[in-house]
Amino acid sequence: MKVVIFSTCVVDLEFPNVGIAMTEVLERFGCDCYLPKDQICCGQPTFNSGYAKGTQRAFRNQIDALLSVDADYIVGPAGSCVAMIREFPEFMKDDPQYADKAREVAAKTFEFSQFLWRVLGVENAGAELDGRATYHRSCHMTRLLGESESPYALLAHVKGLEMIPLENAHDCCGFGGTFSAKEPEISRQMVDAKVGHIVDTGAEILISCDPGCLMNIGGRFNRLGKPIKIMHIAEVLNSNVDESRISYLKQMPV
Repeated sequence: MKVVIFSTCVVDLEFPNVGIAMTEVLERFGCDCYLPKDQICCGQPTFNSGYAKGTQRAFRNQIDALLSVDADYIVGPAGSCVAMIREFPEFMKDDPQYADKAREVAAKTFEFSQFLWRVLGVENAGAELDGRATYHRSCHMTRLLGESESPYALLAHVKGLEMIPLENAHDCCGFGGTFSAKEPEISRQMVDAKVGHIVDTGAEILISCDPGCLMNIGGRFNRLGKPIKIMHIAEVLNSNVDESRISYLKQMPV
């Protein structure tokens, strides 16, 4: 199975270890992974700032880059960015050269945990991680991409990991891309509330499927001088893997 890695800007610039972990997990499950060098930003920051027309160039570049390899699937480590790709058909519907390409890209693009659970049917990735952890739900992944089950399903089978429910897990962490820059005071209050709920769990590890959220929440913990280990789900599922523990779903999720 050929898979294109949709690396995303934040992973490229801030969390390259997440991209490495994601690729190693996918390769363990039989995927031949390719990383097109021409991909840059999917266009989400400028589009959400109101520059719909100007962002078309970024959309076209991303489409061309992701389709430069004749792959079966495109997999990304950020629910937010994958949700953006899924919206390309709507944004490009009036572009005679890219409308069909946009639909093709969107149809085969999946968030990492979503791909493992819903496409490959992975139940237990064979990982082991000792510790108490809680999970932060990304707004875009949950509300725009519509995926809320796959991370919990996969984390439930990590040996040694105690998952503690997070109060108000549905609340935004305050990042929201450019929102945190345009509305810093509101953003800070939102992330402070999120930090408070995380501290209340007593967890040592914060896990998420969105590097942007991890960057924002982890940064606030650091500024407040509070200890927390942040981990992307790909890093968790790539931890101390024993392939004898790997198992697959008997029935694929709908």
